[in-house]
Amino acid sequence: MTADDVSFVIDTSTPHPARVYDWLLGGKDNYLVDQELGEKLPAEARGNAARNRAFMHRAAAWLARDGVGQFLDVGTGIPTAPNLHQVVQEIAPAARVVYADNDPIVLRHAEALLVSTPEGATDYVQEDVRRPEAILERARTLLDFDRPIALSLIALLHFITDDEDPYGITRTLVDALPSGSCLVLSHGTTDEHPELAESVRTTYREGQVPLRMRGRAEVERFFEGLDLIDPGLVTATHWYKDTPAPKSERSGFYVGVARVP
Repeated sequence: MTADDVSFVIDTSTPHPARVYDWLLGGKDNYLVDQELGEKLPAEARGNAARNRAFMHRAAAWLARDGVGQFLDVGTGIPTAPNLHQVVQEIAPAARVVYADNDPIVLRHAEALLVSTPEGATDYVQEDVRRPEAILERARTLLDFDRPIALSLIALLHFITDDEDPYGITRTLVDALPSGSCLVLSHGTTDEHPELAESVRTTYREGQVPLRMRGRAEVERFFEGLDLIDPGLVTATHWYKDTPAPKSERSGFYVGVARVP
């Protein structure tokens, strides 16, 4: 898919989570309104974004080494190298990756997500996580739902409010996956930054960006019925598989990888 395949309008009057995240990671694909929101966030926000991104890299690489060859990444965000397909295809060149996001600016840069290895393949779906059935329908054109798939929901679900049924959305996506698949999830929290909780909520509220940070027990609910892989549900700086975790830093994300029985 290219930007010409879908007509779109980028709203620069209000911040968008994908663009704010891009700014936090030091990217350039954002607007003044996104920068202004980012600058109002506590200083820890940039470090938390980087540590969350590092978790995604570690988890995707571990899954590729563990034999998973298909990935569905929902809430992709603006391309930031290395992207998920670059991480996994370096290990498993034949890996197939489907990206999905609802921000038109991600669509504009989708070509960067489609540069696959010759052996593998990638696709991009312009769709909202609140329509999980539509994402699954499109994903089936590239991914084989009879073989294990890694579903990646990174820094996404804290932008889905309770009335939008984040647990039901996640269950719809997970229930479509065959046995042996995995859920890779990271979710914003203020458990390790309680003194910053009100400031973060206020900043996003003033920017008209819905935000629902969740505590550990609430995040654990997303993994109900799945088998959490060691080290279990931990903060982003504690999820390591191949090497010992380095000296811990505070984290604004709970993360986990779980297998579908």
